[in-house]
Parts: sequence; structure tokens; C-alpha cells
Amino acid sequence: MSDPRTTPNPTLVSSHSPARVTQPVADLCRTPDGARDRQVIYGDVVTVLHDANGWSYVQATKDGYCGHMQSGALGPSQEATHAVSVPATHVYAQPDFKSQDRFSLSHASRVRVTERTEKFAATSAGYIPLIHLAALGKPQSDPAEVAALYLGTPYLWGGNSRWGIDCSGLVQAALLGCAIPCPGDSDMQETLGVEATGGYQRNDLLFWKGHVALVCDAQTLIHANAAHMATVLEPIEVALKRIEQQGDGRPTAHRRIIQSLR
Repeated sequence: MSDPRTTPNPTLVSSHSPARVTQPVADLCRTPDGARDRQVIYGDVVTVLHDANGWSYVQATKDGYCGHMQSGALGPSQEATHAVSVPATHVYAQPDFKSQDRFSLSHASRVRVTERTEKFAATSAGYIPLIHLAALGKPQSDPAEVAALYLGTPYLWGGNSRWGIDCSGLVQAALLGCAIPCPGDSDMQETLGVEATGGYQRNDLLFWKGHVALVCDAQTLIHANAAHMATVLEPIEVALKRIEQQGDGRPTAHRRIIQSLR
């Protein structure tokens, strides 16, 4: 049976036009003006499958996720050269940190650098500090290190940015930052890697019904969760006890990602 989250609705497919997200963050909704399922961020590439009444039905390239988003958040497709490599950055009107800041971009936002000054990169949106960008094609190698960039980020159901993120959004950001393919929701992520054996290892994934966490070391995990309403580090045994006591049971899976890809 096809999954409507990643299988386009044939009744809504009238075109296949590439586009990119031109707002810092945009919701992917189940229906036009409906509930948020996930988000896309600046520079994400999507395929526009249908347009109607100011809404576009799209499929995100990074994970195949389908949803409705406001058409005004999309612009022409553009090949990116760099991605934001820090938790967040500002886009300035001029190559000067005292100039007007136009808007902010989350970690992993993609831009096309057209020119450089000593300290800034010129893009179609404005100027971004060079120190906040990394060239594409040079992924990181440690998902837990990427996830740590989001520490303190407010919890947001369906969130995918520094302004708000949920458990599966955090895991996806961590894995995609290391060029490891990763779907958008925790139930889909539970198929990643292989069943783990031999205790907890860095970058293992722990799953509960409707929740996922990333292991930092044998005693600690990192996860975005509603109990703390933030992305936090938490002792594994404390998390296991707390989650069981709140009625969500024991973990449903323990998956090993890195070793399975070597």
C-alpha cells in the first residue's frame, strides 16, 4: 500500500515543475490551509505537481515528502553551492554586519554564492557571513555533532528548522547533514540501518511509538521532545524511565546507522 506522505496524489498531479523554497521556513500541510505535517526551509528543492488558489502541491526532493504549501514561498529553481553550517545566520543588505539584516536562515538552508568579499558571500537574497557557510559536497561525518547544533531549539510538532523542530526533524537534519538519506517521520526512520546489538553506540537510533532519539554515547541521548519542549541532552536511563512512566512504554526499536553503511 502506498504511503500518501511520499506518494503523490494522482488527482493533484497536473505538472512536474522544479522550484525552490525562497522563505526561511514554510509548512507542508495535509490540505491547503490545513494541519502542518512537516516543513521545508530556504533553498530546499521541490517538484510542483499542482497549483490552485495560492497553494502548491509539492514533493520535496530531499525526502520525497508530499504536501501543500503556499505558492508565494516558492521561486525558480537554482543550483545551490553552499549550505548554512551553523545553527542560524543572518542575511544582510550589504557585506557589513552593521547593515540591515533582511531575514535569518536556519542550519542546512541552501544558497548559491555568486561573489565573495573578505568576510561575506553574495547571494540572490543578500550577504551571508562566509564563516557561516560550507560548500556543498563536503558533508559532515558525525550525526550527533550535527544534532548538537539544535540544542535549545524549541520543540515544534512537524518542525524542521532552528526556529522549531521535532524528534524526527532533528534526526533527519543530523543524518542529511552527513549525506545519509533519511525520511521525514519517525515511523519511516525506524527502517533505517540494522538492528543494533552490543549496547548503545554513538549515532544509534532509539525508537518509541511516535518518538525517536539519537544516541550520543553509552549514557546519553539527544532528542527534541515535548516533555522539555526543546532539543536536549538527557541520560538514557532517565529518558527510558520518564517515557515509560508517562505511558509510552519501552523502546520499540534500537537501530544502528553508521556501521550499516560502512
